[in-house]
Amino acid sequence: MSIKQTFTMKEGFTIIEKIKISSNFDSLVDIEELVDNTCNSLGVTEDAYGNVLIAVTEAVNNAIQHGNSFNNTLSVDILVGDKNEEFCFTVKDQGNGFDFTNLPDPTAPENLLKENGRGIFLMKSLSENVEYEEEGKSVNIYFTK
Repeated sequence: MSIKQTFTMKEGFTIIEKIKISSNFDSLVDIEELVDNTCNSLGVTEDAYGNVLIAVTEAVNNAIQHGNSFNNTLSVDILVGDKNEEFCFTVKDQGNGFDFTNLPDPTAPENLLKENGRGIFLMKSLSENVEYEEEGKSVNIYFTK
């Protein structure tokens, strides 16, 4: 049985790249290569490159670990969209989603020493905008070139 995958970015973006990886951290090398190639082809500044790499890698880490629970039979889809002065990475897992509207503040004193819980905060801090869809199974991360 085939599962129909839908992807939605803001209007006007053209999909310029699409990859599918397995749900294990060995696949992160493919993400680094995708970010490298994307930033080079779109003329992203060296200063912005680090933000893109960290934010996208964090989204993929979350999809592998929390979305797909390291299940190698499930995959993570990554798309890159381009539009004038912006570009977007969409990361979509096959998990059950999560409540992205009710997240603890990682900067609150009671959360400062926790080992987890900073990924979404980082993604939001390093990008122009982060949008969740499909009950948290898909995230769009927007950047300015």
